[in-house]
Amino acid sequence: MGSDCNNTNNMTSTLSSNNHDHHIHAVLFPFMAKGHTIPLLHLAHVLLNRHVTVTFLTTPANRPFIAQSLSGTSAAILELPFPENMPGVPAGVEGTDALPSVSMPVLHTFVLGTQLMKPDLDRALENIQPPVSFMVSDGFLWWTLDSASKLGFPRLVSYGMSHYSMAVFHSLFNGKTSALHEQEQDDNNMETETGTGVPDFPWIKLARNEFFPRVKNDEEESIALEFQSKTIEASSNSFGIIFNSFYELEPVFVDYWNRKVGPKSWPVGPLCLHAMPSNSTKTESRADDVHQWLDEKIEKGSSSVLYVAFGSQATVSSEQLREIAKGLVDSNVNFLWVVRKSQAEECIKFFEGFENRVKNRGMVVRGWVDQMEILNHKSVKGFLSHCGWNSVMESISAGVPILAWPMGAEQPLNAKMVAEEMKVGLRVKSCDGSLNGVVKSEEVSTMVKELMEGEKGKEVRKNVEEIAVMGHKAVEEGGSSWEALDSLLKEACKMQMQ
Repeated sequence: MGSDCNNTNNMTSTLSSNNHDHHIHAVLFPFMAKGHTIPLLHLAHVLLNRHVTVTFLTTPANRPFIAQSLSGTSAAILELPFPENMPGVPAGVEGTDALPSVSMPVLHTFVLGTQLMKPDLDRALENIQPPVSFMVSDGFLWWTLDSASKLGFPRLVSYGMSHYSMAVFHSLFNGKTSALHEQEQDDNNMETETGTGVPDFPWIKLARNEFFPRVKNDEEESIALEFQSKTIEASSNSFGIIFNSFYELEPVFVDYWNRKVGPKSWPVGPLCLHAMPSNSTKTESRADDVHQWLDEKIEKGSSSVLYVAFGSQATVSSEQLREIAKGLVDSNVNFLWVVRKSQAEECIKFFEGFENRVKNRGMVVRGWVDQMEILNHKSVKGFLSHCGWNSVMESISAGVPILAWPMGAEQPLNAKMVAEEMKVGLRVKSCDGSLNGVVKSEEVSTMVKELMEGEKGKEVRKNVEEIAVMGHKAVEEGGSSWEALDSLLKEACKMQMQ
């Protein structure tokens, strides 16, 4: 497989010319979750802007979301059938947002079951034209490494996480998945072989509940270990890892990863800054209502709005919903609260009554929104967020400070990075100090007011605006992320030539 990159001069012109013949062909394959899919959709736009041929792999039920994002582009979308009769997964469910639960055993079973797609992937890759230059597949889809290796093109990994969280993970456990379960649980401190804290980063102090959840039984532990060992081994043997980040944001952790861990890091973000504007017609009147409502806040001289959203996966208890609502009311700030459609339907009376109470000062949106558009609206001055990495990067890129409320996965590490490393946000605390404890209305109100009006809020706002400028420069021609992508394309093409 070398006909598309005959020599170095031809390769260089492929990357730099605006009129070349699409000599590089990238295949992108995300895990079936919105948080994993969005960065690869943004990456697709990045590659298309560099005149790379892009094929995006997905499943039938996930295609509409993909197609909307890639509408009007030259990207091809290729469907792979989703496995039928997967244990624990209802018929017709092809993504984590539709799973009955995202608890560890259900999620890991879902992830492990995706390997049943491999025969269809192999057939698709063998027949794709032009031949594939490289693949970027989700870290959860470890089995795609074998497919790429058999056909002789490099596989890059996307986890949708920061260098910070992955470096901390490696430092604590040194790549040994068994250590996650061998160490004793301690709700106050993460005890490591060097004492309290993270061995390679002694200034980072972690509570146990800021990291991974406990396994409840031997069966859960077995599933978790199988999942972790497969993904770690496949990642270690891949060509590199694509990071939705930029060097200036976390240089210590980028350098650590490349020096001590590997495979090579390619920080090419913020990917959201590359993405083309949405081509959707916004047929839902509610979407238009959102922007009209935000515009009115500027027109009426009341332009400071808090955006509240906890991602597409988090489930908020009815008790916690009431505490959030009361806290937002007591804070006396303007707010736009986005709620998962399924949760809004479950609590329809609550939200209807709440909207009547807040009227023009607050708005509740049920379902999917274009988060980047909202964060970049002039009226939005703060983001109450679960700290999924996509949300963190989008908020930073928009210069909007974060009120961090992590709810699972690596979000506590992201929240720690937001508040302690980058200093672009503040933290909320639950009443018992645990990750899953209830955050009382008084805490919500106090921290919302501090972010939006307090001295600490002013400080983190200044910091995030400075980092936003750095992020925009990183993706411009000659910036660190621009150069990283350029280097990646050249190296991947060299591998294809061998």
